[in-house]
Amino acid sequence: MHTILRVRRFNPESPNPAPYDQEYVLDLEPSETVLDGLLKIRETVDDSLTLRCSCRGAICGSCGMRINGHAMLACKTKIVTVAPHGGLIRVEPMSNMPVIKDLVTDMEPFWQKIRQVEPWLQPEGPPPETEYVVPQAAMQHLTGVMACIMCGVCVSDCTVWEVDSTFLGPAALAKAYRFVADPRDAATMRRLLALNQPTGMWDCTRCMECVEVCPKHVAPMDRIMALRAKGMSARVPSTCGSRHAEVFTDIIRQKGRLDEPLLAVKTLGLRNWGRLLSMLPLAIQSFIHRKLPPSGPLHRAIPGIRSIRRIFARVEKRS
Repeated sequence: MHTILRVRRFNPESPNPAPYDQEYVLDLEPSETVLDGLLKIRETVDDSLTLRCSCRGAICGSCGMRINGHAMLACKTKIVTVAPHGGLIRVEPMSNMPVIKDLVTDMEPFWQKIRQVEPWLQPEGPPPETEYVVPQAAMQHLTGVMACIMCGVCVSDCTVWEVDSTFLGPAALAKAYRFVADPRDAATMRRLLALNQPTGMWDCTRCMECVEVCPKHVAPMDRIMALRAKGMSARVPSTCGSRHAEVFTDIIRQKGRLDEPLLAVKTLGLRNWGRLLSMLPLAIQSFIHRKLPPSGPLHRAIPGIRSIRRIFARVEKRS
């Protein structure tokens, strides 16, 4: 299969270090992977091409890179899946991390976030003579999150990290959930209080990118949502994030549809005059352009609101 690999190159030792694209033309089998193609380039065409790889079996997580605009493991990505009929494949280093050379990124920012959530078991009391024994059912829900191989692919495509590097990120928050939900851990409340702070579990925008790109189906965003639910159940101090979830639910219960202006006001808090006044110019502009939805008494409940309230009652009864 006639394939062109357009590789984003970067050499920090060049006189004027700057990223540039270089194309390599190869004949590859559809069953071969992008990593196979890159290794063929390095071994037969250009031995200066720098990349990171090890197991070639989607276990070590070291070959993460962006392929056609999305982060993937190069060893798991077959040519036929990204270029079914041959042609151009774009290969770039992972985003949101400094590039060391070519396709190799510095993972230190990633590991800093992982260490920040204290990814180790913190049990209570003296250690047992043999091991901590828990029922299998109590650990079953953790098998998915424990499949994480720390490849950094989710962080590469995280849209929040792209604009705010202080955000813990999907990998660290998924790892935090792994210990918050572990029945052997005794630091749950302390962990939740730490995650409740700015740049923690409430800063995720639920863009689904981490879920889409994770090669091990860890679903980091789902773990972040679970952390939020656990935080609210444990009654951690209220934040804009938790108020947003509570107010959203309450409005749907009362009206059956979303009252957007009321959601914004109640999320910020009725006493938060500074933030509310800062939104006034936006509200005026929206009103002038007829983009301000009706709110309050003008925003009435839907005709079938009783059915909606019965659903809420059933869910609350089960929980």
